[in-house]
Amino acid sequence: MDFFSDFLTLFLGKLQSPTLGFLIGGMVVAAVNSRLAIPDPIYKFIVFMLLLKVGLSGGIAIRNANLLEMLLPAVFAMIVGILIVFIGRYTLAKLPKVKTVDAIATAGLFGAVSGSTLAAGLTILETEDIFFEPWAAALYPFMDIPALVTAIVLASIYVSKQRDAAYEDLSKQEYQSKQGITARGYPKRNTADKRVEIWPIVQESLQGSALSALLLGLALGILTRPESVYDSFFNPLFRGLLSILMLVMGMEATARIGELRKVGQWYAIYAFVGPLLHGFIAFGLGMIAHYITGFSLGGVVIMAVIAASSSDISGPPTLRAGIPSANPSAYIGSSTAVGTPVALALGIPLFIGLAQALIGN
Repeated sequence: MDFFSDFLTLFLGKLQSPTLGFLIGGMVVAAVNSRLAIPDPIYKFIVFMLLLKVGLSGGIAIRNANLLEMLLPAVFAMIVGILIVFIGRYTLAKLPKVKTVDAIATAGLFGAVSGSTLAAGLTILETEDIFFEPWAAALYPFMDIPALVTAIVLASIYVSKQRDAAYEDLSKQEYQSKQGITARGYPKRNTADKRVEIWPIVQESLQGSALSALLLGLALGILTRPESVYDSFFNPLFRGLLSILMLVMGMEATARIGELRKVGQWYAIYAFVGPLLHGFIAFGLGMIAHYITGFSLGGVVIMAVIAASSSDISGPPTLRAGIPSANPSAYIGSSTAVGTPVALALGIPLFIGLAQALIGN
């Protein structure tokens, strides 16, 4: 009982953190129809600065880290990203009035990673003085890219099968109408050599603004000596910029609720349950890495947070290009209106509280 009482106390305490307070404040401001607006260029600049800072800290850590220690967490991150897409494919897609391609795209977005949610999690961990490996932020692409690739491949296979089935049915009907007899050997569409190309999907993900900023920071942290500018410029600004970002995301979440209403309540249920389920799966695998390799509990929290997050910058344009038949209102509305607030307001304090309870025991 002591463990659960400690966990509940820690969890409730996290809900009062300044970072989450700005998120809730943004949601309230938008709900009362305030005219407050943050220009989009400022939002993009803040995201760039935060991810560049995260990348720099990760690159500096990787330069001095044992790469073998990163191997198992990186493999687990890839597994989680792929698994999240399959969970959505065989749960959300089976619910009434949910189109399969929309479900796959939604699962792909929830399998991909939100750089802003990652930044929020890192900030709160630092505030709580919970140790984590700085290179843990580099797990981002190991989960993000496999999730997007898996979603686009699954959607392409599904759409191809549906198209081929419709073509064969049409061919059969035409053959019967012309011959006046039952068709047994109606022509089939040639599906040979129809393959989904993986590299363009990976390339699209790597070229996304969020992942590009993170990878740029990683490269600079590994190949150069940016400690002086990091300590004097990036680190002091981090929490202030993150607070503004949370305000914007809270306003955006409320604004997107209307889009979510268009696609039905099942997406809202999935977007509420999914982040917590995905985070718990990643937390469990992270604990395995903790016992095998000594991966810190703070690192386990980071893995859980990125699993609970859903991509808000690079994921949507990648999915729009890769799964054009999917409804953006379904996956973007689910993510921004429900998924992101759940990951930020519930997921982060939940996983940090769980880690602190484990540390205390």
